[in-house]
Amino acid sequence: MAGVTTIADNNDDPETRRPQFGTRNLPHDGNIFQHNAWDNVTWDEEQEKLAQQKVDENSTVTMSSEQLFKYETEADKYWDKFYGVHNNGFFKDRHWLLIEFPELAPNTVKQDTERPMRAAFTDEDKKCSEKHIKILDLPCKDNCRILEIGCGVGNTVFPILMYNTDPKLFIYCCDFSAKAINILQQNPAYNVDRCKAFVLDVTQETWTTPFEPESLDIIVLIFVLSAIHPDKMHHVMRQMYRYLKSGGIILFRDYGRHDLAQLRFKKGNCLGENFYVRGDGTRVYFFSQEDIRKLFTDNGFVEEQNFMDRRLQVNRGKQLKMYRIWVQAKYRKP
Repeated sequence: MAGVTTIADNNDDPETRRPQFGTRNLPHDGNIFQHNAWDNVTWDEEQEKLAQQKVDENSTVTMSSEQLFKYETEADKYWDKFYGVHNNGFFKDRHWLLIEFPELAPNTVKQDTERPMRAAFTDEDKKCSEKHIKILDLPCKDNCRILEIGCGVGNTVFPILMYNTDPKLFIYCCDFSAKAINILQQNPAYNVDRCKAFVLDVTQETWTTPFEPESLDIIVLIFVLSAIHPDKMHHVMRQMYRYLKSGGIILFRDYGRHDLAQLRFKKGNCLGENFYVRGDGTRVYFFSQEDIRKLFTDNGFVEEQNFMDRRLQVNRGKQLKMYRIWVQAKYRKP
C-alpha cells in the first residue's frame, strides 16, 4: 500500500543500536555531531509544538470499521508473517537490558565477571545511571520465576539466561505468534531445564499457563504493550497482577509520545488516538508517562520508577537528527 510505513522504513527497532544509558549529555557548544547519540535531551516549547502538529496531521482515522476489526482479530497473523519473513534476524539480543533492569541478573551486576557483557558495566555507567540502576527487592531469594510477555524469538530471554548464573532461575516466555515461539525453541540456547516457551494471547479473557496465580517474581514487558489495542490494556494489567506474587515487580519499557516513529507516520495509518498500523499490519501505541502511571496504579500496582528516556540520535554522514523517546518504568504488586 503506497505511502504506508513499515517497521524497516521507520528504523523503528529500539534494540538495534543502543548506547549505554545516561552517560552522554549534549555539550553546551552545540557540537551534536561529535557522537552518534546523546542522552537526556530536553525539548523546548517550539519542538513540542511542532511534534504535536505532526501528530495532529497524521491522526485522522480514515479506515473503515471492517479494516479496524481485521487488524484487531488478525493481529497474530501479521506477526506470524513478520517472523516468517525475518526469522530471528530483525531484532538484536537486548544485552543492554541487564544494565537498565539489573533485577534480571543481580548476580551479574554485583559481581565481577569475565563474561562478554562485563564491558558494559563500567564505573562511569554505574555512577551516571545510579538513580535508575537501583536494584529492587524481590519476593524470591533464589529460585526466581520470571515471565516475559511478547518474547518474540528470544532477544530478551537468551541474554537473561546467559548472564543470570542462578542455577534455580526459571524463565517462562510467551508470544501470540506461534511462528516466533517455534523459532525460539529451535535456538541452540533454548534450555528446557531453565526456560519454557509457549503460545499465549494475553488479550484473551482466560490465560492458559504452565504456572499458577501468584507464582511469579518478575514480569518483563518490553515493547509489547504498545502492540495491544488500548481497550484491552487494562485486562492485561489485571491478569499480570493475578499471576505476580505479593512484592513481585513488572519491568516495563515502550514507545513514548512524540517519538520519531510516531512523527514519521503518514495520514491513513491511524487506528485511534496515538495508535497506528505499520505497512506490514503490525500495530503500535505511543505512551505518555501519565498513560503508564494510570494503567498500572488503577489496577493496584505501586510505582517504583517512571521516567521518559529522551535521546538524540544523529547520522553524522547525512547530518540528520533523530529524536527518540521511550517510557521506562517499574511497578510492584503490594
